[in-house]
Amino acid sequence: MSIFKWTLLAVLAAAVVAPFCRPVVAQEFVDVLDTPSQVSPLAEHSLLVGLASAGQRLVAVGQRGHILYSDDAGKHWQQARVPVSSDLVAVHFPSARHGWAVGHDGVVLHSADGGETWERQFDGRQVGPRMLEHYQALVQKAPGDERLMALVDEARRMTDEGADKPFLDVWFENEQVGYIVGAFNLLFRTEDGGRTWTPWMEHADNPSALNLYAIRPAGGELYIAGEQGLLLKLDRASGRFEPRPTAYAGSFFGILGKPGVALVFGLRGNVFRSVDGGESWSQVETGLPLSITAGTQLADGRLALLSQAGHLLISSDDGASFQLQAQPSLAPVAAAVGAGPGALALVGTRGARQLLVQ
Repeated sequence: MSIFKWTLLAVLAAAVVAPFCRPVVAQEFVDVLDTPSQVSPLAEHSLLVGLASAGQRLVAVGQRGHILYSDDAGKHWQQARVPVSSDLVAVHFPSARHGWAVGHDGVVLHSADGGETWERQFDGRQVGPRMLEHYQALVQKAPGDERLMALVDEARRMTDEGADKPFLDVWFENEQVGYIVGAFNLLFRTEDGGRTWTPWMEHADNPSALNLYAIRPAGGELYIAGEQGLLLKLDRASGRFEPRPTAYAGSFFGILGKPGVALVFGLRGNVFRSVDGGESWSQVETGLPLSITAGTQLADGRLALLSQAGHLLISSDDGASFQLQAQPSLAPVAAAVGAGPGALALVGTRGARQLLVQ
């Protein structure tokens, strides 16, 4: 998940709404967390930001709580029933049936039927109070721990501010153990399929509370990528996400990998690669000055990266180099998934579409 995905929703929403603004009579406020997403025949052509495979099915999420699913590699889509109309930015399925989607207003949704119906498990109204309960209990056990006391203060602030903190990515190891990450170092973990979420901010070496944009495994390790060059790797022995610096201080938007290889990508075409479990990183030249906003693996094992404008880069050597591919038209891409031999499913400002790859 990237800041591109986060800000794209706000920027495009403002551009669409502004020309039609006019004085209106005040109406009763309706919280998007209590308003089901509206079914629309145009949903598959609206702004979609997250995309995942659920077995052979594809599931996409986006603006106004839209969730769609496709059983034919993205050629046709059906709209799911969703209990909120908050903007959604990321989705992940560890199995064909169970999946999670996250987004603005701290919302966390769960599906147990491959993405056809969804229930709310967690939202921003619970984030602050849950953090406060958790960190106050930890401070009682370690009253001199300044970091825990600072997290108590942060939890109070979030409680006072309400449900405005977005989650920006979600990843599940299996149907029980998973993580959500978001703005200002938000990090939660579950061990019971999302029925309860435990704050995990103290497990991340992120003293400046930088935004966390993506959490994904790559090359056998679990990483978190964020702003200002933040890259963390989970040390499973200590249970901590520890820094793995690269030579770049700009934001990383995503993580991609295959056995023995990890890639992180972000602003201004920057891509870094590791083949030693994240201990060292080398820059991969892309030839693009544009931000890389999506990445996936093709059915034949090649790696694909896509830019914010829709440029497609393909690697046939496990990410050591990438070649720009010619395309008939370009459109901004927020997420991509391999959709069978020679095909990619893409989502972005033009909704969902399929791209054939040579």
